[in-house]
Amino acid sequence: MHAWAYDAAVLGRYFDSQSKKLGDEYRDYIFQHQSEVTKDNLRSMSEKFAAEHHTVLSFVVDPQGKFAAAIKADQDLGERVGIRHTPTIYLVTNSRTAPPFVEVVDHSQLFQMIDSLKAE
Repeated sequence: MHAWAYDAAVLGRYFDSQSKKLGDEYRDYIFQHQSEVTKDNLRSMSEKFAAEHHTVLSFVVDPQGKFAAAIKADQDLGERVGIRHTPTIYLVTNSRTAPPFVEVVDHSQLFQMIDSLKAE
């Protein structure tokens, strides 16, 4: 969805390669600053993150294409199992009359859908 999402995913994998904790912290940082991120400033924001975490951001973060290949594999898996967008939210019930699960496409309807399924 974001013009910079793929590049951020590669950078996340790069930080994962240094430590899983660092990769998770990078993702949290990007999500927290999501409204500020653009394709043009993603690199500088990532460099700032790296400096604040006392690490170096390589000039080329994926020289062999390993991170890109892993991201592609994740995308392919998502397509095979039917994920078309994120976040994907399913409401699951054990009702015999309601469907066993319903995808929430319009997030503004989440609580209304929960109430409706509970009523059934």
